[in-house]
Amino acid sequence: MGKRDELIAKYADDLKNKCGMTPDMALLTKVTIGCGPAIYNADASTVAGSQASELETVKNNFLIKKLGLADGPQLMDAINAVIETYGKSERNKYRVVIYYMLVKHFGKEGVYA
Repeated sequence: MGKRDELIAKYADDLKNKCGMTPDMALLTKVTIGCGPAIYNADASTVAGSQASELETVKNNFLIKKLGLADGPQLMDAINAVIETYGKSERNKYRVVIYYMLVKHFGKEGVYA
């Protein structure tokens, strides 16, 4: 099993045990691949849920640029809802898991088709 496969298994475990959802493994794999080499960097692979600048980056670079959503308060509401689901006290909020939940939230699975 390669490093990426190990990470995907870890993300799937987080989705199941911390977020209470059964992951679509094909979509999770595509979201993981979409994050590129960032998943191997300890800092880049996680999202600091309490940092406003980090959440803005998720909104601008992922929701607006990648998923093609229009800017508005609903984007930050969705990010906050996802972080709430993951658990605010959860120290390591993996970027892939957050992105996956946002893709599901907005029904944008087609971006990864």
